[in-house]
Amino acid sequence: MSTGPDVKATVGDISNDGNLNMAQEECSRKGFCSVRHGLALILQLCNFSIYTQQMNLSIAIPAMVNNTAPPSQPNASTERPSTDSQDYWNETLKEFKAMAPAYDWSPEIQGVILSSLNYGSFLAPIPSGYVAGIFGAKYVVGAGLFISSFLTLFIPLAANAGVALLIVLRIVQGIAQVMVLTGQYSIWVKWAPPLERSQLTTIAGSGSMLGSFIVLLVGGLLCQTIGWPYVFYIFGGFFCACCLLWFPLIYDDPVNHPFISAGEKRYIVCSLAQQDCSPGWSLPIRAMIFFLPLWAILISYFCEYWLFFLIMAYTPTYISSVLQANLRDSGILSALPFVVGCICIILGGLLADFLLSRNFFRLITIRKLFTAIGKGEAGHRGECGKLRAASSLFCVFFPTPGVLFPSVILMSLPFFRSSHSMTMTFLVLSSAISSFCESGALVNFLDIAPLFTGFLKGLLQVFAHIAGAISPTAAGFFISQDSDFFWRNVFLLSAAINISGLFFYLIFGRADVQDWAKEQTFTHL
Repeated sequence: MSTGPDVKATVGDISNDGNLNMAQEECSRKGFCSVRHGLALILQLCNFSIYTQQMNLSIAIPAMVNNTAPPSQPNASTERPSTDSQDYWNETLKEFKAMAPAYDWSPEIQGVILSSLNYGSFLAPIPSGYVAGIFGAKYVVGAGLFISSFLTLFIPLAANAGVALLIVLRIVQGIAQVMVLTGQYSIWVKWAPPLERSQLTTIAGSGSMLGSFIVLLVGGLLCQTIGWPYVFYIFGGFFCACCLLWFPLIYDDPVNHPFISAGEKRYIVCSLAQQDCSPGWSLPIRAMIFFLPLWAILISYFCEYWLFFLIMAYTPTYISSVLQANLRDSGILSALPFVVGCICIILGGLLADFLLSRNFFRLITIRKLFTAIGKGEAGHRGECGKLRAASSLFCVFFPTPGVLFPSVILMSLPFFRSSHSMTMTFLVLSSAISSFCESGALVNFLDIAPLFTGFLKGLLQVFAHIAGAISPTAAGFFISQDSDFFWRNVFLLSAAINISGLFFYLIFGRADVQDWAKEQTFTHL
């Protein structure tokens, strides 16, 4: 990891050359072939890995739970036919499935198991983000990636041993995953030029949706054919092998990268020259506590991830129980919203950077606009009054009938459960529109305090994982109630929380670098 003097010396050399414009032109011609975009793709694979490990239990739990029949036992008396290869294969699949037990878990226990990934996670983000900012994200992220992948292999054994051991394993796995999700943002402090920050972070972040899509698509098929334990064996083993590629390919900053071109290095360093991103051991705690725009981002994180973890945990269960789909079809249908969300995350990042580079909107307007679209409201009257003509047309284009669209979709789902096509259409639309938040409030912390990116990302993850610990548990409680309205209550509560976070962010959100984040301060509680 480069030191502050190294970076400043490089900046000084570049300033003497006066070639920033030439470097910008050279890098713009490279486009997506640049090293920084390659880094975004590697981090996309990293997020892909983490979210497959978060979602694998969601797709497997409908196959793991059987409240009406006793647990299956291996069939030792089955004979294999030696003449018909197709019959032999079918019989082999039956033996695999027979070795996958089913457990008598109530809806409350299922909610606790699905939430357990977040029970200890809120303790890890701040230390992980801060340590990654000080010592470099390469080893923090790499270690977390390997630990999480390795523990995935032992989930079937833990489930057989008992619910308590399974919950403990998922708690440890969740802490390891926080190291990955939090630490990677420290890399972008040294790699992401301000005008490309949205597209680079959203390319990397799209791995979350892509991973969810693949594990749901393939996981349902695996559960239907060879049994649910192989969802954990296959994905866990594959990503343990992928961890070997992390350490030789990742560098904490462009200055020490051995293969980056001189032009791209000049462009990145000069773009970040005005931002002091060298973290120190002192934090402006008092300034952060009394800074309402930071609380707006924190609350927005909590509300957005409440809905996100609910969708992650219960989409397969909702489809299999309400639509009465088998495991294979449930996985395929559950995967559709996530692949659409993956595409929309990338498109949203590109659109946000385009609007910013062409000066169509101010940065705070872009952040609020994409948050409003993602959370369901596309126009904000107070903001529209400050925009010029192009901005005003945008507000007119998204009038009042478009307000709170994803929330309305969720509240409408229980009324269309008899229609498979309408249910899937609503789920896909909700995922697509919600994805725009990735270019809004969810990346806003990079704007207000780039100096403390690692710490702030950790703090935001605390709020996200608290929401993840509560959301599926609360949903399990509602589902356990013997009523026709339990799904409606789940979606209604989520919509109310999401709308509250939206209005708080629209009122207090900011996007300019704060004074307490421009230089080292020594303010303590």
